[in-house]
Amino acid sequence: MPDNQPHQSQPQLPADERRLGERVRGVIRTRGFLMATLVAILVAMYLAGLATGASAQRLLALTAWGLMLGGIIALGSIGLTLIYGVMKFPNFSHGALVTLGAYVAYTLIPLLPTGEVLRPLSFGYEFLIALVLAMPVVGVVAMAIDRVVYRRLRNTGAHLVLFAMASLAMAFFVQSMIYLIWGPDFHFYYPGRPNPALYLPFGIRVRADQLFILLLALVLVAMMYVLLEWTRMGKAMRATADNPHLAQIRGINTERVIAWTWVLGGGLAAAGGIMYGLSSQLRPEMGFWLLLPMFAATIMGGIGNPYGALSAALMIGIAHQVSTSFLDPTYGPAVAFVLMVVTLLIRPQGLLGRTER
Repeated sequence: MPDNQPHQSQPQLPADERRLGERVRGVIRTRGFLMATLVAILVAMYLAGLATGASAQRLLALTAWGLMLGGIIALGSIGLTLIYGVMKFPNFSHGALVTLGAYVAYTLIPLLPTGEVLRPLSFGYEFLIALVLAMPVVGVVAMAIDRVVYRRLRNTGAHLVLFAMASLAMAFFVQSMIYLIWGPDFHFYYPGRPNPALYLPFGIRVRADQLFILLLALVLVAMMYVLLEWTRMGKAMRATADNPHLAQIRGINTERVIAWTWVLGGGLAAAGGIMYGLSSQLRPEMGFWLLLPMFAATIMGGIGNPYGALSAALMIGIAHQVSTSFLDPTYGPAVAFVLMVVTLLIRPQGLLGRTER
């Protein structure tokens, strides 16, 4: 029998309360609120460090080391966000490219003429030459992977999941090649060479190599800014990232743009791996352990935004190091994950991501 009873509607909130709720949600999802929340988390970490007995001087030193780590993460995450901006899929093989760059430089250094150590740094000109040579080598490898694997998927209109699975397969493939060629042992660029510390104001001690890593990250980001904003290829990359079909109609060779994107992304990944190897040691899994912080920086900064990736990477690096004052260092990757989740809950498009209209 038909129900003749009137349906009871859900109670509606008064208009004033609805408008107030919309304003609150609007404020919470702003860039300023997200930045304030992330800063509050960092402040809480500093207070936790002080509460567990860490001195202010140690926390300042951890901050300086965090900026260095953030520079390494930034080099990888900028390449990762460039590839995602144009290709629109998460490249899980990016960590393997980071490792490959470190090992290519390790192979090139003994083949180059050894010069005087560039004091106060721990390396000479041969390291800089190896860095410059390894970046395009890894870039060409990344482009070759695209031509062999990803382009075939593009031409068949494959689903995003297939791209992600293919990139994961390429990650295992490249890492397996590293094991076969260089073995599972740890390596150093300059085993046994002293690396004296520099004394900065407020009693902060850092290595000159750490300052070089941060400076290199800033220089490469500045070069990326010039490329994306002032060159024809950079404008073509931005147009392809916004609307590949429209870019193709306007006469842009999108396949050429994709090739250059892989070269640039692979080169930046190589630079990050080389700097990471300089600050610690080379091991086949080094890129894998950087993969989560790189993805976290990419998401926090705004997917497809290199400048946001740099900002988020520096923040993750600082949080990672400061957390060691009250947490076991093995929990470092979890810190990046927590910051990423907080960002997704407050502002899913990230710090510098564009708001969808």
